[in-house]
Amino acid sequence: MVNEHLCPITGLESNIDPKTPPGALAEFYCAYNKHDLALMEKNWLASPDISMNNPLGGIRRGWPEIRELYARIFASPASVQVEFYDYSIYDCEAGFLAIGRERGISRMPKGTVELQSRTSRFFVRADGRWRQFHHHGSIDDPKMLQLYQAAIF
Repeated sequence: MVNEHLCPITGLESNIDPKTPPGALAEFYCAYNKHDLALMEKNWLASPDISMNNPLGGIRRGWPEIRELYARIFASPASVQVEFYDYSIYDCEAGFLAIGRERGISRMPKGTVELQSRTSRFFVRADGRWRQFHHHGSIDDPKMLQLYQAAIF
């Protein structure tokens, strides 16, 4: 089953339920936008096999490596808010795959950067709810990527 072009997911949705695919995605964006590492950890599967590949941290495997990157992002002077939009959710036997775009704003002491990226997230069911297993993100605009990396690091 495929659900396409649903409402943007911001993390501000009411009644976020990680037992549903949109709820698990909303939980991620809530954790990210609120800089909540404890909630972020709940969203990810507790496994050394989880992975993240994104423009800020390259390839990270296992929660300790992924956590370190989120902690670095959350502690940076940049305030980043993103939402997931123009996406499709593919229901698979073992999990679900969400493919779409992110947009947002990175506010820094010296100005703001509008962010645009392509992203995919794969979730598996564990402990009666959906947990993130893999994330891949790409920023196409080299200048935007450079400004964003400089703001975070």
